[in-house]
Amino acid sequence: MKQQRIMEESFLRAHREFITNLTASLELLDKDIIETKEMQRICTDEWCQATESNLDEVAKLIFSISEPRWLTDEDSKRIKMLRQRIHDLYAKYKGARTA
Repeated sequence: MKQQRIMEESFLRAHREFITNLTASLELLDKDIIETKEMQRICTDEWCQATESNLDEVAKLIFSISEPRWLTDEDSKRIKMLRQRIHDLYAKYKGARTA
């Protein structure tokens, strides 16, 4: 039982680190989209394709996260917030692309 507890704690730490890194990735994408919206000429086809590809990749990661039984309520809320945030970033991206 002790070994299982240690293993679950290890998984929880790794899971939290993964979520933190995903959040940082979303921050970078958000910053890039904001900068592009401010400088409309930078939204080239190449930038648009790269940004959309990055958004798609992060969205796949976020929506493929399963919530293990040992996950805390706080961790579940972070996942839900990430899922909402990726939707918001897609909308912001679409707005920057058409601006």
